[in-house]
Amino acid sequence: MNGQDYYIPAAALGVALAFKLPALRHNWRDPLLRSVCSLLILAGSVFTFAAPPTIAAVNRWTGVSNFSAPLVYCLITLFSAACLVLIVNWRGGPPEQTRRISRRWIVGYGGVAAVLVVLFVLGEAPVERLRDFDTYYASTPYIQVVIGLYLTAHLVAAVVMVAMCWRWSLQVRGWLRTGLMIIVIGYVFNLSYDATKISAVVARWIGHDLDDLSTYVAPPLASVGALISAIGFVLPLVCQRLSDTWKTWTTYRRLGPLWAEVQPCTPSGTPCVRMPWWSPLELRMIQRESDIHDAFLQLGPYFDDRHRDRAYELARASGSDEETARAVAEAVMLTAAVRARTADPDGAVIVSSDENPTDIPQAPRDLLRISHALRTSPLVAALRQTATLSGRAGG
Repeated sequence: MNGQDYYIPAAALGVALAFKLPALRHNWRDPLLRSVCSLLILAGSVFTFAAPPTIAAVNRWTGVSNFSAPLVYCLITLFSAACLVLIVNWRGGPPEQTRRISRRWIVGYGGVAAVLVVLFVLGEAPVERLRDFDTYYASTPYIQVVIGLYLTAHLVAAVVMVAMCWRWSLQVRGWLRTGLMIIVIGYVFNLSYDATKISAVVARWIGHDLDDLSTYVAPPLASVGALISAIGFVLPLVCQRLSDTWKTWTTYRRLGPLWAEVQPCTPSGTPCVRMPWWSPLELRMIQRESDIHDAFLQLGPYFDDRHRDRAYELARASGSDEETARAVAEAVMLTAAVRARTADPDGAVIVSSDENPTDIPQAPRDLLRISHALRTSPLVAALRQTATLSGRAGG
């Protein structure tokens, strides 16, 4: 593998991290988010520093042959710890217990990383090996323990990661489950990486040569595993955002008929703020709902139960179900109130303070039903036509 084969998965992990950072910025105290971001940072660092061009550069900058070996092994070990800490936080439980278990994994794998450095210093690795360090020094005193120790730590983390994600995927649904299943597939490739590396190292211990497994087969498996895992981490977040955006846009659009109906009744003293089309959709949605609620306050004195009751009876008689009939009745009463308010620009209609004027339900679901009825109900259309004809006759 050349440098690009390492830098591409590192870039993919960087993209995954970029999607997570906004959520971390708004909720940096969340241990789960911190664990995910730590994992992505360490995984990207592993691929960056494990690339042969980076290995050669680090060795040259430090002046120590194979200095990159313990550096990469420590990064892999810390990455394994990040996987286990992530599992602990995903599993949940009492916060103190979660923190205690996380600290144990961090301290344990941190100790392994420290031992790797000590053993490397005690051993001798004078010949620089950019691609086959594991098999070349597999039988060297102290260095062989370094190699076996980091592979074991990585294998344990990969096994636990697969088991935990698989078990969790059976308990959830939707995009989260899809993401977990993708992560499981990615870590199966990581297990294959461990299997090929360990096979090549053990073969060296017993006098055989399977170096090609470690040099040419294992790195592509790790790259593919990293790319797939990155997709698994990003997919639930991206798809959830797209789903939320689509839901907000759909609600915004479906409230359009209701918003257009009550626009003439918005408070005259309230400045009309027009948001540009590039404004965040959430803000535009809030403004639209606020305009509707403000208009309802203005229309309160003009709501007439007689319009609503009559429209409800007609809707039920025509075969509409209970919810549809109520929405049609509210829409008819609202339309009549708008006409009455428009015909009374000076606000001559006064409701006594001890009366509670009829109000229209303002729950989002009710507003959507009313908006739909304003657009589709024959009763609303008939009322509008009657008002138009009356206006022409009066003219």
